[in-house]
Amino acid sequence: MLRLLCSALFALLLLIGCSHTPQPQEKTGVARLTQLLLEVNENAPKEEAKKLAEDIVAESARLEKAFGRQSNPYWHNFLVNVGVKQKGLCYHYSDGLYRHFAAQHYPHYKFHLLGAHIGEYWREHNALGVSAPGQSVLDGIVVDSWRHVGSVYVSKISEDRAYQWRHRPERGCK
Repeated sequence: MLRLLCSALFALLLLIGCSHTPQPQEKTGVARLTQLLLEVNENAPKEEAKKLAEDIVAESARLEKAFGRQSNPYWHNFLVNVGVKQKGLCYHYSDGLYRHFAAQHYPHYKFHLLGAHIGEYWREHNALGVSAPGQSVLDGIVVDSWRHVGSVYVSKISEDRAYQWRHRPERGCK
């Protein structure tokens, strides 16, 4: 029985994918996200930053619903990896957000794919980056819809304590 339990636990760990170092949950409201977006680009009209913030929250919620995620990200990853769920890994969120925002008109913002621990199966993680045109991607903010159920994690990329982000232009973003 102990051997079966250990085998099941090992299989669960093997199938989880996408890493995350637990941090205190930070709910992101539209007002806080708007403020971060205005800090990324001081020349952006407040209305554009607010509309983008609302769109980020709405699109993240739409993806969460589309992926059927109602539980801890690790458990959801397990369900995807064993075939119970079709999508919902971190890169599904980052790619979905990137495709959505790349097709929108936000002239004061650029969208990018970010990665941390790239190529490390147990630790790799992906998210969306938002910066100002002409600004270094890493001077922008990270938008991570996978990290928490029911909320979007955002912070300045340089202040995200969980990950050291890298721009991923090889994945199709500019």
